[in-house]
Amino acid sequence: MRPLWLAIQLLTVIPTPRVAGYDPRAFGLSVLCYPLVGAAIGALLGGAGWLLAGSDPLLAAALLLTLWTGISGGIHLDGLADTVDARVGSHGDGTRALEIMKDPRAGPMAVAALVVVLILKLAALAVLVRAQAWHALAAVPLAGRALPVALFLTTPYVRRDGLGAAAAACLPRGAGWLVLALVALLLIQLWGVPSFPLLIGLALLVALWRWWLIGWIGGTTGDTAGALLELAETALLVSLALVD
Repeated sequence: MRPLWLAIQLLTVIPTPRVAGYDPRAFGLSVLCYPLVGAAIGALLGGAGWLLAGSDPLLAAALLLTLWTGISGGIHLDGLADTVDARVGSHGDGTRALEIMKDPRAGPMAVAALVVVLILKLAALAVLVRAQAWHALAAVPLAGRALPVALFLTTPYVRRDGLGAAAAACLPRGAGWLVLALVALLLIQLWGVPSFPLLIGLALLVALWRWWLIGWIGGTTGDTAGALLELAETALLVSLALVD
């Protein structure tokens, strides 16, 4: 259970049993549990949405978004903000970008990016609530948390220290690809026919994100993985809302 507790601690604010000691292999295995954590968040959101089905769709969407952001502690939004700040402030200098990502302050472009993402999520959630598309909604956190697994499997981790470096270095490759395949099969069951273009879109997003990161900073970081997750969730919500 150690890798699962580590994944929950990293991706949520849910209390877990204390994990003593430092074990790089456990951090690597914890990456495999990211989609499982996403599935749990999705189930919670789907259940909450079902309970709010009789309320105003916009209010229900706002409550769901608050729950969604709160349960993750805003960690992925922080990664998005840091990535935007680093891109704007580094002027293409990869070394400078990594330094900016460590700065806890958020610039105006980072704030603007967060506002846009949250507005899009809110609007899309309102549509899904109105359509009572609980299965579609529940699958989004699962899909979003599978993308960092794909990123870590295919992209060098540029920081040499920290928990992210240990997780990326010790991630079992074969098991990682197996987890992604299982997630894809589950998404096909949850989304039905729209799953195929959505899965292709997610694969293209990872490929483009990886290409952009390698050209910019030489690889990925925890912040850029979190940014990818937020962008993927937003794109999925908007796509599902447009389909409905």
